[in-house]
Order: sequence, then structure tokens, then C-alpha cells
Amino acid sequence: MKPSPALICIPDISGFTEFMRNVDIEVSSQVIPALLNEIIYSNEINLKVSEIEGDAVLFYRKGELPPFDALVKQCKAFYTQFYEQMEELLEKFRDKRKNVSFPEILGLKIILHYGDEIGMVPIGNHIKLMGEDVITAHRLLKNKVPIDEYLLISDTLLARYKEDSVAENFDWAQLKSAQQQVEHLGTLKYHYINLKPLNGD
Repeated sequence: MKPSPALICIPDISGFTEFMRNVDIEVSSQVIPALLNEIIYSNEINLKVSEIEGDAVLFYRKGELPPFDALVKQCKAFYTQFYEQMEELLEKFRDKRKNVSFPEILGLKIILHYGDEIGMVPIGNHIKLMGEDVITAHRLLKNKVPIDEYLLISDTLLARYKEDSVAENFDWAQLKSAQQQVEHLGTLKYHYINLKPLNGD
């Protein structure tokens, strides 16, 4: 298939390894799929699932970008519904938690990036995304953001929206800028915002 411009969105569950190590397999084998399903089902802006990567979902959307307010609203929904589902799971497994509190271990971070030429290769019933921008999106997960739960937006994506639109949709926390040097990819510039205020923290 011919490469296409596309939005890449990766909601990633943090604390996954610690959770799997500390929680009974009977519980963890139900909790993680339930949380990933909640992320997938809360999609309201026509994102397509490319892959489920253990503790993350790789979404993409070809063509025209959604309005910025709709994109931010979607990320808020991922986060708040993730925690609503976690509260339901806490109640369900209350007697099997072995003193481990899910919210103390698990969290959510979301990466947003945009690429002009993203390869889309059909494999089975899925579309495998390929190209430098796919690598960039995954590399942005390995950042030095000093908080555990956040929305990170590459400057490549932000540049496609008007500054006033960006500003008016981030009145609930401070949007901060950062960058990192990555071998073969150069300097990756991005902005991030703490998601915890959405959870009342």
C-alpha cells in the first residue's frame, strides 16, 4: 500500500511489569485485558487499531486530522475511563488483591505523533504500520518526562494546529516543552502535560 499521512496514538499502561510481578496471574490475566479493552472501546474519533502491544494499543488514523479539541477530549476519555474501569476491577477482585492496590502501581501515558509517510501493510486482519515516524512514536515512549502519567504530543503534530487552539484546550494543567536527542532520529521535540489533574490529583 502507498504510504499515507497519519496520526499515531499510543495509550500505554505504566507499571505493567511491577503489576505482573506482584499480582496473582488469575487477577492480572483479567485486569490488563479489561483495561486495554476499555481503552479501545472509548475510542470516539475513528482511530483504527494496528496492534495491541502487551501493555499498549497502537492506534492510527489516516487522512484529515481531527479538530484539536476533539483530540484532547479523546485523550481525556482514555484516561478517565481507564480509571473508572480500574475502580470496577478493584471491587471485583477485592478479596484477591493480596494487599496490592491497582492505582498505586498502574497508570496511563499517551503518545501522539503525526507522520507524512507512514507505510500500512496488511498482515492477516491487521494493518502493520511501518516507517521512521512509527519508530519515532515508539521512541517517544522512552523519554525523560519526570512524571508517571501524561499526554505527550510531538511538535510535528502540534505544528499542524493553531497555537490558540492548543492553548485553550490545556487550561486544566501546564503544558511543558522538552526535547531529546535520539540516535538516527536526531532531536525529537515535544510538549507534555500531566494527566493526574483529570483524576482529581
